[in-house]
Amino acid sequence: MAPAADQLSFSTADLQNWRFVAQFQDELKVVLRNRPLTGSFADPERLLGMIDYLSLFLFGLFNPCVRTMRGLCQASRLERVQQEVCQRPVSLGSFSEAQHLLDRPFLEQVFGRLSQAVPHHPQDARLGQWEWLARDGSLFAALPRMEWALYGAGAVGAPNRAVRLHLSLNILEDKPQVAALRPGKICERKVWRSQWQPGQAYVGDRYFGEDYKAFGELQALGCSHVIRLLDQAIVNVEEELPLSAEDRAAHVERQAWVTLGGQKRYRSVRVRLVWVRTREGNLVILATNLSPEQLPAHLVWLLYKQRWKVELFFRWIKCILGCRHWLAESPAGTAIQIYLALIAALLLQLAFGRRPNKRMMELIQLHQMGIATAQELAEGLRREQDRITRGPKL
Repeated sequence: MAPAADQLSFSTADLQNWRFVAQFQDELKVVLRNRPLTGSFADPERLLGMIDYLSLFLFGLFNPCVRTMRGLCQASRLERVQQEVCQRPVSLGSFSEAQHLLDRPFLEQVFGRLSQAVPHHPQDARLGQWEWLARDGSLFAALPRMEWALYGAGAVGAPNRAVRLHLSLNILEDKPQVAALRPGKICERKVWRSQWQPGQAYVGDRYFGEDYKAFGELQALGCSHVIRLLDQAIVNVEEELPLSAEDRAAHVERQAWVTLGGQKRYRSVRVRLVWVRTREGNLVILATNLSPEQLPAHLVWLLYKQRWKVELFFRWIKCILGCRHWLAESPAGTAIQIYLALIAALLLQLAFGRRPNKRMMELIQLHQMGIATAQELAEGLRREQDRITRGPKL
């Protein structure tokens, strides 16, 4: 179901003028043509412009040496940084103040444009016309002084502080498509509801299967879904359905049309359940509103297993991109940083056809620092791509 590993198709000449920040600036200028600046950023006397501020912020995410706001401001004094990233030195006060002045929809539009620009893979004909989005959230630890992120009881004397990235990842394209950042205490299902779009298709874990009303609301919007249920879900079987040889080969044990919920007034709309026994012996119960003709049981299971891609993306953005240290600490500033991290992920995917792993990212950063030549970068990336394509040796 997943597309074959993409082959790297760029040349040394392509890499010679390769600039992530410049591409980001081009996209931002397109958005600015249709959405004029407002507030302080529109003041012609303001020294730190929005494009310079965001470019310097993005530069900090790509650069392996600069990890603090002070470090970024110091880097802005370098001639090359002023030529390629921001036009003038940036003071610590100006950089800190800018997070409160930015109209975040600018970034959301850039993120949307770049997501749409990622080349489409050939679709699996068995999945029909749906654009499957894996839904999940991940917590990013906040600093003790970020009181707005306080969300739980935690240990005595050590309350929990975190912000949560709510993400819909396009499974077939393996790209982030819809995102929102909220304090950790905000309900994931509530944020998910606010982002539903008619005709979309969603894949979710057990947390999203706890609310039986959601199945009816999704159906009313014309949305498709494959959502895992808790083991203790109350199931009212209406019609048992036969299994094909392919279903049994995929370890599907049973499928049926059912309603969910004990009391009649709380019951869900009619959904199809698929029971699968994993290799470890665990029973997985999946709910979908698609018929066996639209999505056979073995494809329901295959599709749900692809949900793991969203977990891998969270790990990538935290560990490979290194988005663990906050350059801004307000709700607006953290949202800017996370959106810029998502934009960085898309820029890398557009450049290489896939998100780079740790070895690839190290080569990219060495090239950005001027240590690796474009030819060395191209050769190193191809070697790593070949290693990934071959897979582990038996």
